[in-house]
Amino acid sequence: MRQSRLVLHALALLGLLAGPCLLRAETGTAAASPLSVSIDDFSYLDTSGEVVDQTAAHQRRLDTLMQKLRADVAAEQRYRLVPSTAAAGEARIKVIGGVQKMSTLIQWAKVAVIDVGANQVLYEKLYTFRGDTDEAWDHARMFVSREVRAALAAALPPAPTAASAPIGLAVFEFELEDATAAPASGLAGADAATLADVTKGVRDQLAQSGRYRLVDTGGVTTEAVKARALRDCDGCEAAIAQQLGADQALIGVIRRVSRTEYTVGFQVRDARSGAVASRGDSGLRMGADYSWTRGAVRLVGDHLLEGGVQR
Repeated sequence: MRQSRLVLHALALLGLLAGPCLLRAETGTAAASPLSVSIDDFSYLDTSGEVVDQTAAHQRRLDTLMQKLRADVAAEQRYRLVPSTAAAGEARIKVIGGVQKMSTLIQWAKVAVIDVGANQVLYEKLYTFRGDTDEAWDHARMFVSREVRAALAAALPPAPTAASAPIGLAVFEFELEDATAAPASGLAGADAATLADVTKGVRDQLAQSGRYRLVDTGGVTTEAVKARALRDCDGCEAAIAQQLGADQALIGVIRRVSRTEYTVGFQVRDARSGAVASRGDSGLRMGADYSWTRGAVRLVGDHLLEGGVQR
């Protein structure tokens, strides 16, 4: 009964599709037996007030999103996909969500990952994406799929680890998502300098820990690295790190919500498998750009160093 109440409560939150969501940092590694997962069909609500009835197009795009999301999860041997119609108890993890069209160009999507067995919401987040085309929906699916799979990886029990040599880690330059202005062709000078300080602070902290051996990324000419768009490349940083001889890859993102509000996020992938080994998000923090380095160093320290070595 408690499990049912939790799911109903999460569904109610998703139905509202409003208010900021706090993303908790989770870490995990692959387990021997597959994790059973069910993905419910997402709901859809159009409150844009547009005259043209786009119900059929929206249903088609939503169906495609669900098919691809399930295929992404099923493609990883660490998970066993269970039909959403299966009997209670067959799936340990349930993924639920909803999409709401706010206006002609703006849509919201809210997703939650629930550990049914533990009666716990592991992850929930509100996404905003622009456009109502097949391309826009597929781009949104890419983001949702990546973060859902990262949350699932966090639910896997940690594999036993033994003392070993430092992990070779490629720490790429931190990137900026700026919600306060229209996209620009490149980083402003002040932002670029501040992001350089953020990257240096995190690299210095990890190098001094003795747990990591930093691998130089300065010579990488891949377009996603040059454009500081690794967050959008669906895990391509893992392959780049492997080519550099690293064991893992770390990417970080500063999200500027306003001139005095920001969040910090990071993600570590295994260079060989591309699996997420660790991730974290600070949630909303107060402070202008001078606070970014302090926030990033603290987040990475809390969830990579104090959390232990992640293999």
